[in-house]
Parts: sequence; structure tokens; C-alpha cells
Amino acid sequence: MWSNPRVPYQMSSRRKQLEPPMGKPIIVNLCMNVEYWPFDRPMPRGVLPPPHGAQIEPPDLPNYSWVEYGMRVGMPRFMEMVGRRGIRVSALMNAQVADVYPDLMDEIVKAKWELVGHGWFQQSLKQAEDEADVIRRCLDRLKACDGRKVRSWLGPGLGETHDTVDLLKANGIEFLHDWVIDDLPFWIRTKHGPMVGLPYALELNDVPIYAIANASTDELFKRFEATLAVFERETEQNPRVLTFGLHPHIIGVPHIAHHFEKVLDILLAHPQTVFMTSQEIGDWFILADGTDGADVAAYTETEPPLPE
Repeated sequence: MWSNPRVPYQMSSRRKQLEPPMGKPIIVNLCMNVEYWPFDRPMPRGVLPPPHGAQIEPPDLPNYSWVEYGMRVGMPRFMEMVGRRGIRVSALMNAQVADVYPDLMDEIVKAKWELVGHGWFQQSLKQAEDEADVIRRCLDRLKACDGRKVRSWLGPGLGETHDTVDLLKANGIEFLHDWVIDDLPFWIRTKHGPMVGLPYALELNDVPIYAIANASTDELFKRFEATLAVFERETEQNPRVLTFGLHPHIIGVPHIAHHFEKVLDILLAHPQTVFMTSQEIGDWFILADGTDGADVAAYTETEPPLPE
């Protein structure tokens, strides 16, 4: 019996031992969410609630400006930080960014970041009128930016319908960040064959830390230090993927960026770490695992049916 219809349950302590990439068992993925929040729509999230609890119709200028600052100032600041250190980033892209912020897209392509599908604009696939069309348009638009097939995906808000995983696989997506269930990649069952689930971050994610929990400026740094200490011990058993979920309007503000630079320098100096992008992690896992997802490829009567 499965705990869910997509991924068979397995304790991390019982997982197959994987050979770490380049002998480095702590794999770091910087996932930068690059999003378009339309001016004439309700904001997906806010930093400044309306006075007296009133409902604000668009334009919601304070909260729009919060995000627009990230695209104008936070992104150049972050790109300078990682560029100076030679770090490639996984760019989780709303595809419409290419049209709304063309200068930024040019810089991302120039930096050779991996383009990861992240919807058309910042709207959950649960709200899309035609989910399949959104996925196709997104992948086509991003491929037109750098000529490379998009192989990885994170849903806006990690939102999925019962059909999302199957639609993504049918459209060539090989690696999916939505299922936040492990510190290593794992196999996901789809109607079109196995695909790889990649770790993402909710605990090392600047939105829950700063926009929801209203934590102190150095909170991400403190969580990182504690996570690294635990991972250093656990890598005796298996590698670990250390993922940061980042947003330019949060990680790119000066007081938070100051502490994140310290994180980067510690990781760069660490003898056990390697920076990789989403598809690089996925390719490593497929080779190191060597099963091609055999455990989820075959349907048996003990498994729950996938949605029709």
C-alpha cells in the first residue's frame, strides 16, 4: 500500500547508497524564483496588509512595488553576488518574464543560468483555465530564450492538479521540484513513465522565513548553519541536497543579502560541497541510482490508481 499515488514510501535511512558527484556529498542548489506579478491583478502575496482589513482591488501599489523592487534592484544585487563567485543558479521562471522584463532575461541567459519552468505568470496551475496550454506555452517561450529544452519544473506556489505531473511528463519535463518529501532526488510515478522528483526548500526559503514568519534579519543564516551541521553528519550515510528557495524581492534586499553572502562564502570554502543546478542534480541522480525508476514504472494491484 502506498502513502500517496505517486511516490512509494521509504525511510531515508533505508535508501540505496549513492556515489556523490565529484566526491562532494553536500549538493547545493540555489533556486531563484523569477516571477511576473501583473499590475492589474490581485497580488499573490503581500508584505503590507491594507488598513483596517479592507479588501484592496488592483492596483495594489504597496505590494506590487515590493515585488517590482526585487526585479529592478534585488535581481542585479543577487546576480552580482553569485556572478562574482562563479555560481550558476536554477532560474525558476515565469515565462512571461521574457516579455515583461527583457533586460533581465538577457542577463540571465548571459549568465548561463538553467531555465526552469515556473508557469506563465505567478498563478497556480490550480487556477489556470487550460493547464496543458499554460505548460506548453511556458516551455516553448523559455526554450526560445536560450535555445535549450527546459527539463525541470516548479509549479507556482507548488500548485498541482491531479493531472499536472502527467501533463509535465508528456511535455518533456524530467525533473520536478513540487514534492517536498526528501533531501535526495527520488522517482515519481506518472502515466507516461517515471520522472525524477528533486528537493526544494520550505525551511530554507525566504518567503516562509521573512514574509510569513517575519523572522529576524539573520534567520536564514542561522537555519543554514544548523542544517549544514546535520547534513555533515548524515553524509556518512548518503549525499544530501541543500536547496535554497529564493525570491529577489526578499533575498535581494540589503539587510538579508548581507547575511546570504556569508552563507555563500561558507559553502564555497567547505570541502564537501558542490554547487549544481536542477537538471545537473537530476542527471547525477539517474546515473548514481541506476534503476531508471523501476520501482514506480510497473503498476501493481497494490498501488492506488492514478487519476483518470
